Amino acid sequence: YIGLEIPNTNREIVYLSEVLRSVEYDKSRSALTLGLGKDISGKPVVVDIAKMPHVLVAGTTGSGKSVAVNAMIVSLLYKATPEQVKMIMVDPKMLELSVYEGIPHLLAPVVTDMKEASNALRWCVAEMERRYKIMAAVGVRNLSGYNRKVKKAREDGEPLLDPLFKPDALIPGQKPPELETMPFIVIIIDEFADMMMIVGKKVEELIARLAQKARAAGVHLILATQRPSVDVITGLIKANIPTRIAFQVSSKIDSRTILDQGGAEQLLGHGDMLYLPPGKAIPERIHGAFVDDHEVHGIVNYLTKHYEADYKEGILDEVQLTDDGQELSATGIPQAPQSDVDELYDKAVFVVTESRKASISYVQRRLRVGYNRAATIVEQLEENGVVSTAAHNGSREVLAPAPVSTDDF
Repeated sequence: YIGLEIPNTNREIVYLSEVLRSVEYDKSRSALTLGLGKDISGKPVVVDIAKMPHVLVAGTTGSGKSVAVNAMIVSLLYKATPEQVKMIMVDPKMLELSVYEGIPHLLAPVVTDMKEASNALRWCVAEMERRYKIMAAVGVRNLSGYNRKVKKAREDGEPLLDPLFKPDALIPGQKPPELETMPFIVIIIDEFADMMMIVGKKVEELIARLAQKARAAGVHLILATQRPSVDVITGLIKANIPTRIAFQVSSKIDSRTILDQGGAEQLLGHGDMLYLPPGKAIPERIHGAFVDDHEVHGIVNYLTKHYEADYKEGILDEVQLTDDGQELSATGIPQAPQSDVDELYDKAVFVVTESRKASISYVQRRLRVGYNRAATIVEQLEENGVVSTAAHNGSREVLAPAPVSTDDF
């Protein structure tokens, strides 16, 4: 049999309230439940971000992309308490997500400055690493297991203590604090293309790092863009974000960029979408749920009236520190403290600046060390601005001046 889908002359609006009242949404026990809309048979479509675990939303202007993002946010607000789910919202357009300012689910004010956005992502990477250390010490595999173990220990009257606590030598008799349950974190970026244009490669690396590792730590990404080109939705991002939602696009090429197949160029717009879940090759057609602006304002007004905003300090700050007091590099990796600097570092600086050569093999040969140690020394030289980052061919430029000869004095 061959099935044909023909658009109706009179379109029906699928309201989000219909999906939120459905049995499917009500039965879902996950705090990360999203109501997407209805399928072609009129059945409500409800999904769980925890199983996605990250989603990419793309479509042209007016296709219903921003409405879908609003529907996702409202679904989370109805399902989860601020203790269960926290959000970080990035809104380069300054219009779409700023309406949510002040709700108790936010970790920080709605971010409109792109440099602050990269700082927020860097904080998320540091938080992810901190959570992994705690979960490894407690002996659990994911955030849900961690929260269950913390609750059970508290009910049994034997609360778990923070394994990362380091007492202050100046304050005697300090005890480690009790472990608390940790919320899921959902990062929502409304116009991802703007962020890539302003901050560039640094953001791509941070997002790729979160997409690769953050699922078990309870950190999830929702990325939306109206420019589905390969310079925005790069291979690195696509490889790590398996769930895609495509709204109407202008060409088959754009559809292939999002879904790796055509079809999105034939959608009708205004909420008509193709949903490609992880592990499936054929997308599912869904009529996206509509949520009106006055409904969003009503929800936000209720939340801000009954709850106070609970922002975490330091998320948007320029310099980010881990719990160990280590400064984070641009990619969110803790830089080595001074005590970890190689003992041959000063000699390496002299050798490199004198010869104006900065390859790993050259440092290895001159210092007579192994390849891994030489590579670490070169990385430290790069971090401190002695040499440049590696070019596409692997070569580096020596930035520091040549050492002053004693003959000059």
